[in-house]
Amino acid sequence: MNIQTEENFCGLDKKSPLSKNFNILRYEDGSMSTIPHGFFRDWLDNDLLDAGFGDFYIGRCSGVGVGSVVKYDTATQSLKIGRYVAGGLRLKFILNGQHDMESISIAMLSFFADGLKNTPVPQYQDTVIKNDVWIGDEAMFLGGSVVENGCVIGARSLVPPNFKSEPYGVYVGSPARLVRFRFSEKIRELLLQLEWWNMPLNWLRVENDKFLLNLARMAEGAAIDVLQGLIESKKQMLKNSRG
Repeated sequence: MNIQTEENFCGLDKKSPLSKNFNILRYEDGSMSTIPHGFFRDWLDNDLLDAGFGDFYIGRCSGVGVGSVVKYDTATQSLKIGRYVAGGLRLKFILNGQHDMESISIAMLSFFADGLKNTPVPQYQDTVIKNDVWIGDEAMFLGGSVVENGCVIGARSLVPPNFKSEPYGVYVGSPARLVRFRFSEKIRELLLQLEWWNMPLNWLRVENDKFLLNLARMAEGAAIDVLQGLIESKKQMLKNSRG
């Protein structure tokens, strides 16, 4: 399994109390991410952690819950998880598992008898979970899904193949459907402009009080002021770091 993460990754923490349930990835800034044991599986339910195929990326400060699995069939499939993703228990990422439905039979003829062939298995595109996403327990994702920044995926939702969400949407059901947005359009635009997940932890520590505010219940003008202030703070820190 080809596992990739942030450039400031500094190793696995095997002494953490959480290491009984997770592979704990540590970063130089003191943050961590968690991958549950047994997460990587093939179609025979074999553990793929030490296998030679499959691509996986996880950003810092992200975690997937205990009992979750991602199923790979071939080396062409990939799951990418961004920063600050909170994944619930027993999630399932089915990256492929397709059959050709456009020929006479959907059966994998070559598997059942010598001398038989079947058409190539169709492949989904990469499955991508972006940043600051919350996924409820037992949600299932089919291949080619793209979940945008700031989304919520409800417990036991079925995210269909080639799904594309809207940023900061709340999705529930089978198949998952948009039920509402977390914030007004203007607030969402400012949050996407802020891209706070790309800032270093030191900036988050300085601005942490702003993240404790109930943005959804504030008057929109007050919420806009908070976000514009954070955007200016971000610009100033980036300017100072360059100069």
